Amino acid sequence: MLTYTHGGMVGLTVSGGPRVTNAENDGGSGGGPTVRRMLLGAQLRRLREAKGVSRERAGYLIRGSESKISRLELGRVGFKERDVADLLTLYGVVEEGERAALLTLASEANKPGWWQPYGDLLPTWLQTYLDLEAAATLIRTYEVQFVPGLLQTDAYARAVILLGHEAEDRAEIDRRVGLRMARKRLFTRPDAPQLWAVIDEAVLRRPIGGAQVMRDQIEVLIEASALPKVRLQVMPFRAGGHTAAGGAFTILRFPDQDLPDVVYIEHLTSALYLDRREEVDRYLAAVGRLFIDAEPVTDTPAILRGILRELQT
Repeated sequence: MLTYTHGGMVGLTVSGGPRVTNAENDGGSGGGPTVRRMLLGAQLRRLREAKGVSRERAGYLIRGSESKISRLELGRVGFKERDVADLLTLYGVVEEGERAALLTLASEANKPGWWQPYGDLLPTWLQTYLDLEAAATLIRTYEVQFVPGLLQTDAYARAVILLGHEAEDRAEIDRRVGLRMARKRLFTRPDAPQLWAVIDEAVLRRPIGGAQVMRDQIEVLIEASALPKVRLQVMPFRAGGHTAAGGAFTILRFPDQDLPDVVYIEHLTSALYLDRREEVDRYLAAVGRLFIDAEPVTDTPAILRGILRELQT
C-alpha cells in the first residue's frame, strides 16, 4: 500500500530489470517526475544490493543517512546529480553509457510535471496520480458517480468541479476545468493509453449540470465508444449487486517492467494507492468480473442512444 506525507510517496516496492526512458513535460509516455524518481530509485537499489553495500554506508558517502537512501530508492524525494554520480561510483558503475543514462534520468526526475502550471491547485496525492496516468499504457476504471475524467466534456467537468469548489471565483474554476481538459491530451499521443471503463448506469441517469449538459456528455461518450483506444461498458441496474459494489477505483498498468500495476482509490480529501501483489490481484479479479457482468462493449452505443432519447423527451 502507498501512503502519503508532504514529501510524497512512501512504500512502493518495485522489481525487474532496468529500462531508462526519457519523458517530456507535456505528459509524454515516460510520465512525470514521480515515475522517473521511482524508476531511478529502483535501479539504484538493485545496483546497491548487487554490490552488497548497506544503506548506512551509501548514506554516509553522500553526507546523508540510511533513511535518506531509503527515501531515494523509494522515489520519495528529488535527486542531486552529484549524489547519484557518487553512488554509481560506489556501486561500481563505470561504463560511460550506463552512467550517462542514469544521470540523465536523475536530471529529468527533477523537472516539473506537465501539470506544473496548475500546481497550486493540486494536492500532492493528485500530482502523483497525474504523473502515473501520463505514464500508463492501460487504464482500467470503474465509476459509480461521475463520467471518467478523461471522457468528460468541458461543461460536465465544470459542473462536477463546482460541487466541491462552489466558493471559488470564476478564474479558479476555469483553471480547474482547464487542467481536466488538458488531461485528455493523452489520447492525442501516438502512444496513447488504452482506456477500459465500466460506468454504472446511475452515472448516465444523474443529470450533472442539467439535462442539456448531460445530453452533450452522452453524445461525447457515444463518439468515444468508437475510438480504437477506448472500451466503454455500462453496468445496468438490473445486474443487482456485483463484485465492485464497494466503490470506484482505477488500475494503472505501465510499459516499464520496473513499475507494478497500481490501484488508485480517490477519497474526498486524499487518495489510496495500492501496489502489493495480493491487493492488486483482488482488484484485477474484481475488474475482470465487472467486464463480464457489465453489458457488452458492442451494446454500449445503443444503450447510450437509448438514454439520450429519454433525456430529449
